Amino acid sequence: MATFDEITKEKQRVSEALARADAQREKLTHQLSELEAAERVLERYRKGTRAVKTGSAKTPSAAKKAGVPARGRGRQPTTAAKPAGGKRGSSSLSDRVLALAVGKTQQEITAACKSARPNHVGAAVSRHKRAGRIEERHGKLYATRAAQTEHRAPV
Repeated sequence: MATFDEITKEKQRVSEALARADAQREKLTHQLSELEAAERVLERYRKGTRAVKTGSAKTPSAAKKAGVPARGRGRQPTTAAKPAGGKRGSSSLSDRVLALAVGKTQQEITAACKSARPNHVGAAVSRHKRAGRIEERHGKLYATRAAQTEHRAPV
C-alpha cells in the first residue's frame, strides 16, 4: 500500500508541476504578443523619423547644420533616374495621353497605354481637360490646336 501512496503523491506532484509550466507558458505567450504589438507600433513611428548619426555625440546640432530635413509621416518621395541632358528616354504617360487624343474614347486611350494603370490614365486625361489641352466632343477626346503645337515643339 505504501508504494501505491508514493505513486499517487508523485503523480500529483508531476500534475502540479505541469500546471505551473502551463501557467508560465500562457503568461509568456501573453507577454510576447504584447511585445510584438509594441514593436509594430514603434516600427510604424520609426519609419519616417530616422535619426541621423553624427560623428560626435557632443554636437547634436550638427545634423541641423548639415541641412538634413526632418521627415514627417506619409509616403517616401521617390526620384526617378533621368538620363543626362534632361531628356527622357520614353515619353511620359501625360504626353502619351495627349498624343493619343485624336478622336478616341477614354477607354481606347486606356487600352493603348498598356503599361499604365487605368486610374492613372484617367487622372492624366482629367489634368489635360482642366488645363484646356484636351476637349471632349460626343464622347471622344480631341487635343486642342494649342496643345498640339505646344506638344510637338522641340525642347
